[in-house]
Amino acid sequence: MSLPPAAEQALAVFAAAKGWEQRARLLMQWGEQLAPLSDSERCEANRVSGCESVVWLVAQRQGERWQFRAASDARLIRGLLALLLVRVEDASTQELQTLDLADWFHQLGLGRQLSPSRSNGLNAVLKRMAQLVA
Repeated sequence: MSLPPAAEQALAVFAAAKGWEQRARLLMQWGEQLAPLSDSERCEANRVSGCESVVWLVAQRQGERWQFRAASDARLIRGLLALLLVRVEDASTQELQTLDLADWFHQLGLGRQLSPSRSNGLNAVLKRMAQLVA
């Protein structure tokens, strides 16, 4: 699967970052770019279980492709969600089911900084995406 343009941009930006502090700042900036969810979208039905932080996920189908929007109460998680969303932008159901999440964050230089709980949370978001598109 070729990368969406925004994912290519993310790879370039994070590859140029020097060290964890700069990547952490970039994560916060990417998180601020998430489109906000409405109060009605921040409901229990859209909440992702398996995350320590509160995460909401909304899916919209456009033909054979999917668009996702997400929000979280945690700044760092918002950044990670933003990077996940640019990776799955316009993905098909099959592409979502075969995405190697660990590899994506490793390519961004963030693999080592993801605690087990954050990795589990991101995998829970990906699992929820797969459930929504099934």
